[in-house]
Amino acid sequence: MHKITVKSTNRTHIIDITRQVQTVIQKENISSGIVVVYCPHTTAGITVNENADPDVKHDMNYFLNRLIPQDPVFEHSEGNSDAHIKSSIINSSQTFIIEEGKLQLGTWQGIFFMEFDGPRNREFWVKLVADTVHK
Repeated sequence: MHKITVKSTNRTHIIDITRQVQTVIQKENISSGIVVVYCPHTTAGITVNENADPDVKHDMNYFLNRLIPQDPVFEHSEGNSDAHIKSSIINSSQTFIIEEGKLQLGTWQGIFFMEFDGPRNREFWVKLVADTVHK
C-alpha cells in the first residue's frame, strides 16, 4: 500500500490526484489489475469526474456547498457536520482498472481528492491488485 500526502488550501478543495495514482502503477510495474484509491478521513473523499474543464470542479463545490451549507444548527460540536455529510455522499474510495500499465479512465475523466474541512495536510492510500507484472 502506498500513502500519498496532499495539502488542501481552502475549506473545500478539489485536488486532482490522477497523476499520483498513475505514478504508483508505473513504479510497481503493474501491467493488468485493479487499483483502489482510499481516503482515511471522515471529512474528505475520493471521486471521479471530468478533468478537462475547471468549471466542473467549481460547479461541484458550488452545488455541494448550497446543498449542504456549513450550518450552526447541526449538533456536532466541531462545526464541521457539513463536511461529514459531504464526504459520505462522495464516498471514501474508488476502484479503477489497470490495463497495459495504464489507469483506465474515460477520455475526460480524472481522479479527485475532495476536501471538505480544510485547509489541512491529508493523505490518500493506493492499493494495487495485479493480474500480471511486467518482467
